[in-house]
Amino acid sequence: MTDAYEHRRGTASVTVRRADGTPLDLAEVVVEQRRHAVALGCIGFDLVPLAAAEAGLPTEAPGGGADVFGGAGLAGAEDLAGLWLDLFEVATLPFYWAGFEPEPGRTDTERLRAAARWFGDRDVAVKGHPLVWHTLAPDWLRGLPDDELEATVRARVRRETTDLAGLVGTWDAINEAVIMPVFANEEQENAITRLCRRLGRVETVRLAFEEARAGDPTATYVLNDFDMSPAYDRLVEEVLAAGVPVDAIGLQSHMHQGWWGEERTLEVLDRFARHGLPLHLTETTLLSGDLMPPDVEDLNDHVVDSWPSTPAGEERQAEEVVAHYRTLLAHPAVASVTYWGITDRGAWLGAPAGLVRADGSPKPAYDALHSLLREEWWLAPTTLRTDEAGRVEVSGWAGTYAVSAGGATADLTLPAGASTAEVVLG
Repeated sequence: MTDAYEHRRGTASVTVRRADGTPLDLAEVVVEQRRHAVALGCIGFDLVPLAAAEAGLPTEAPGGGADVFGGAGLAGAEDLAGLWLDLFEVATLPFYWAGFEPEPGRTDTERLRAAARWFGDRDVAVKGHPLVWHTLAPDWLRGLPDDELEATVRARVRRETTDLAGLVGTWDAINEAVIMPVFANEEQENAITRLCRRLGRVETVRLAFEEARAGDPTATYVLNDFDMSPAYDRLVEEVLAAGVPVDAIGLQSHMHQGWWGEERTLEVLDRFARHGLPLHLTETTLLSGDLMPPDVEDLNDHVVDSWPSTPAGEERQAEEVVAHYRTLLAHPAVASVTYWGITDRGAWLGAPAGLVRADGSPKPAYDALHSLLREEWWLAPTTLRTDEAGRVEVSGWAGTYAVSAGGATADLTLPAGASTAEVVLG
């Protein structure tokens, strides 16, 4: 029987050495998984106030209020942090420009830097979202003449990637560029729309990527979009043909109208995988309540007074989240999956999309995903015995591991497939 996840697993012949370089022969060592090679994350918006408070900084963004598109505020954050950290390994932080810099020069840098450090101290990788986006562009951009507008956008991108270098390792460089030149759902013209209309999609994408890479050449930069139609496919093709240095293709999957299902998911993955870049499922949601009607074209247009989680919806969500993750990780091009919100409190559109209820209690989907990611797809602390040459065989999901003996610990990177490695217990 073919193993659908063979490309995710590895086996290594590991030589364990003492600090003096001699083999640790005929000894017991404990091997424990630390993280997956594939990035499995969630937005960390809800925990920014907690990190800021611990650092003695304001808990709210400069513009006031909670972080948009997810973010429940400080109440109950410690309990939520425990649930978050017990499941996820990558946190996405909010860099929506309107809230990040409501007035020129008054930025949210220190609060988000504290949040990035807070996650990093807990062995969580950090991603920033987004650097360039027509939605939530600050109002003060509107009055700038074209040349000054372009210079300001360039400076914003380079500033954030420079200021957060070493703390934020991945960025959505530009978000939803497919509709950017025609975006017009505001009373006044959006400044980023105006810039994109003047430069064109490809050159606007180039601006974002080149300025981001100039700020931090070590980070991973993602082209991200919700549009899974051929229009996005063509944009990717045009951007790559123009030599824009894209590291990964971001695919949003807010499934408020129901799970895509395996067939549609694989069709989308195959279609974008042909470009030869890693695929990041950047924004994934599945509901535990009534589904949005299928005839709604723009999810933002669906407004309801209350959108509760239901017992039947919770059972459906639990089944679908496991099926979705299994489908995604069975595809070799998928390098990252981000669930968009651990809790219903403050969730985007008020939808019951969280893995935790608004009262802080885990839904069946949380337990189901935990069972998959932290049990079935995880190597718990395992005691092994080295041979006369200090060798031990380690098998598990590709990722990072800790090898321990006699109070000393060393890190081990386990790639997919067969390999050899050495670790020194110092």
